[in-house]
Amino acid sequence: MKHTYEYAWIIPFLPLPVTMLIGLGLLFIPTATKNIRRIWAFPSVLLLSIAMVFSVNLSIQQINGSFIYQYLWSWVINNDFSLEFGYLIDPLTSIMSILITTVGILVLIYSDIYMSHDRGYLRFFAYLSFFNASMLGLVTSSNLIQIYIFWELVGMCSYLLIGFWFTRPIAASACQKAFVTNRVGDLGLLLGILGLYWITGSFEFRDLFEITNNLIRNNEVSSLFVTLCASLLFVGAVAKSAQFPLHVWLPDAMEGPTPISALIHAATMVAAGIFLVARLLPLFIIIPYIMNFISLIGVITVPLGATLAFAQRDIKRSLAYSTMSQLGYIMLALGIGSYRAALFHLITHAYSKALLFLGSGSIIHSMEPLVGYSPEKSQNMVFMGGLTRYVPITRITFLLGTLSICGIPPLACFWSKDEILNDSWLYSPIFATIAYFTAGLTAFYMSRVYLLTFDGNLRVHLKNYSSTKNDSLYSISLWGKEVPKVINKNFFFSTIKNKVLFFNNPRKNIRYLSTHLVNGKKNTSIYPHEPNNTMLFPLLILVLFTLFIGSIGIHFDRGEIDFDILSKWLSPSTNFVDQNSNYSVNSYEFFTNAIFSVSVSVFGLYIAYILYGSIFSFFLNFDLINSFVKSGPKRIILDQIKNVIYNWSYNRGYIDIFYTRVFIMSIRGLTKLTRFSDKYIIDGIINGIGIASFFIGEGMKSIGGGRISSYLFLYFFYVSIFLFIFLFGHV
Repeated sequence: MKHTYEYAWIIPFLPLPVTMLIGLGLLFIPTATKNIRRIWAFPSVLLLSIAMVFSVNLSIQQINGSFIYQYLWSWVINNDFSLEFGYLIDPLTSIMSILITTVGILVLIYSDIYMSHDRGYLRFFAYLSFFNASMLGLVTSSNLIQIYIFWELVGMCSYLLIGFWFTRPIAASACQKAFVTNRVGDLGLLLGILGLYWITGSFEFRDLFEITNNLIRNNEVSSLFVTLCASLLFVGAVAKSAQFPLHVWLPDAMEGPTPISALIHAATMVAAGIFLVARLLPLFIIIPYIMNFISLIGVITVPLGATLAFAQRDIKRSLAYSTMSQLGYIMLALGIGSYRAALFHLITHAYSKALLFLGSGSIIHSMEPLVGYSPEKSQNMVFMGGLTRYVPITRITFLLGTLSICGIPPLACFWSKDEILNDSWLYSPIFATIAYFTAGLTAFYMSRVYLLTFDGNLRVHLKNYSSTKNDSLYSISLWGKEVPKVINKNFFFSTIKNKVLFFNNPRKNIRYLSTHLVNGKKNTSIYPHEPNNTMLFPLLILVLFTLFIGSIGIHFDRGEIDFDILSKWLSPSTNFVDQNSNYSVNSYEFFTNAIFSVSVSVFGLYIAYILYGSIFSFFLNFDLINSFVKSGPKRIILDQIKNVIYNWSYNRGYIDIFYTRVFIMSIRGLTKLTRFSDKYIIDGIINGIGIASFFIGEGMKSIGGGRISSYLFLYFFYVSIFLFIFLFGHV
């Protein structure tokens, strides 16, 4: 067993060879590397699978023996300074490693087909493998400095992957926005690390917790300063996990490829902030007010993300706001000291949301031939609807993921979310009320996404475009170039390399015929259509996780049911960080509590069906209520409420507008003022001195007569005056 732990350091390094070999190949033998580009998917999956085997093996040993293993070696040694690097294997590390590797493998398999047409295929796999290595290095880090190094590498990979299609201006702006927003959090994280080192003289977690605890207990350090340092550490987690108020980058990050949205923005990178808070929870517990601050941020983020998802038309942005809200639940659980419930929901949410994002990728993949390779259209739910008959497998998987996020039993997220709701009620009825209310909102907006996508009839018609014979629609292809699509009244014709698409429009149910070459043979398919088996395989595996992963945390007392693998897994950690570590309820109490939460979710599902079902419009128009309130003051009030809700959600809670006017415009105004002062004041003074010297010199030149005797006379005259003043001035 110890032998296995000693070689755990290899886990973060396993994905690196793919990145290095692709980079060297593109540098020295680019033609050969590009010709065999599809081969690189196999070593990517293979190496990450080996890392997964290591992670699972370590987890099994921890469940059986409750071991924590740490190995350190010295890197920098000086008189009063010592920096050690190493790795730490504990339940938190093994949980995150399994999440990263399992979801990462499925995303790599999915991406092989999803990105096969893209010119940046090799670049994509190089970035993805480097991200996996950086994330694995982050979760196995043994000290804060090591975490900060990998933290920045993860941020760099996120920047590159969000802006993968950098030729699209909106993608370039999105990656810049993510970079700047995360720099705010990273600055706070760095200041917090330096502040705690100044107090404790150590970066190691165990030393950090013990020394800080002793200092606070003996009143040897200012509690205000320690709280400030801990708050700065938490700011880094807030930015990375898209919590209020640094959440603004997450919806724009959906401009990256959909597999990246599944991996980074559902299961791994956004979970890095959760990981940091969980890792530092023994420190946060002993610091006054910081736990309240964490729970407050979580309880604000939970309803904010839910309400901002109401009016979004982009399917991936709706899922992004859902991620923000669900991570708020996890942050709330950590803030109230419910460590087990937080990690339980982290696990269940990761697989369910990865399923939804990959499902959305399948939907986008099927919509692209209809509306063009433009994310503004292929991801827009306004153009969807009625996809059930075309993509039945994707529809079933997406439905199961939706119901899981909504908290419908017996799917995975039901067990973990219900535990958070119960723990929040014990902590604060106000927080619990907000959490329960948001559970209903979650069911509403997630059902909205499902109904707009799959219910009713297909809403994309050629009447959405101009019917003039010579009209052309230009959209951005997935590799950034503009592709013309000539449109006329009866068919849509487009040529993209070897692919020729003919679209006809028989009344409402549009059928789309695609003819392209596959292995030299003509292949005909009906659009929209299911992706091939390589893309469906990860969806089916994630469905299994969504159905059964919740069972690892089921535990009732009195010997009724005991599948609680999670408590055994977390036992080394929960003994000192979880205020609810002895979580155990009888079946009657559990189902009594669950009835209310499930009822709230079912009510949200019902309202969504009323407003967005096939018999009503797909916009938020409250047709059922309008039929009862036709005119008068009540109708005016109803319209005002509708406008307020819609505008709040569509404009992202006006938070982006506030940041633009307060920060961006003020910074631009400051730069203009600085430019003015630099150009006209600082440079003006220097230039003025030069110009004055020029005119003085020109004036003096005209005064001089050119006779040396006259100059010597004036020189001795002035010297005599100064000597007279110096000698007789003190008398």
